[in-house]
Amino acid sequence: QVQLVESGGGLVQAGGSLRLSCAASGGIFSINAMGWYRQAPGKQRELVAAISSGGSTKYADSVKGRFTISRDNAKNTVYLQMNSLKPEDTAVYYCNANIRTTFHVYNYWGQGTQVNVSS
Repeated sequence: QVQLVESGGGLVQAGGSLRLSCAASGGIFSINAMGWYRQAPGKQRELVAAISSGGSTKYADSVKGRFTISRDNAKNTVYLQMNSLKPEDTAVYYCNANIRTTFHVYNYWGQGTQVNVSS
């Protein structure tokens, strides 16, 4: 059973930094793209950053220059380094991974980790 386990959320003051991690485990044959999404109260879930299996990245305009996504393929883990955080970055952050198992390819989601940025 594939699982994505996130860690690293918390409370930080504006201008501070946090690093999120998401580790995938359980019956994995290979992992394609991985990414981070976020959902603020009353808003739709949005893509924050994504990284391909080859390391190509893309970012939401709102986080370009402040956030960096990376991955460790040996550990099946994706990271999101968040710098210069702003109150508008407050949201639940979700990890997503497109994973191939023995039987299928599927988009899996983590349980979410809360990020709160105080002004």
